[in-house]
Amino acid sequence: MQSDPQLDRAFAALSNPTRRAILARLATGEATVKELAEPFDMSLPAISKHIRVLQDAGLLTQGQNAQFRPCTLNTAPLEAVVSWTDQYRHIWDARFDMMGTLLSQMKETGHD
Repeated sequence: MQSDPQLDRAFAALSNPTRRAILARLATGEATVKELAEPFDMSLPAISKHIRVLQDAGLLTQGQNAQFRPCTLNTAPLEAVVSWTDQYRHIWDARFDMMGTLLSQMKETGHD
């Protein structure tokens, strides 16, 4: 199996809940580092490290606007993650269908 470095970086970046929360915030629109840091109990340098990981994965771009450096979500790597996971959707669907059938059978026979 060949490794896809961009996909590997995206999954590594998404493995952290702080980084996922930052991306969720950016899904609502651009934000400065200070705005991104507000909900977290960590230093600006710590948030900056998370932002660097997201940038390296291509999930975030940071612009130049005077002294502000607004961050923006880049969805292209997320589309690659979706594409990769979609190849397994048929497995999940089949398993959920089997579970639904089993639960229906249990309900009909009175097993709770």
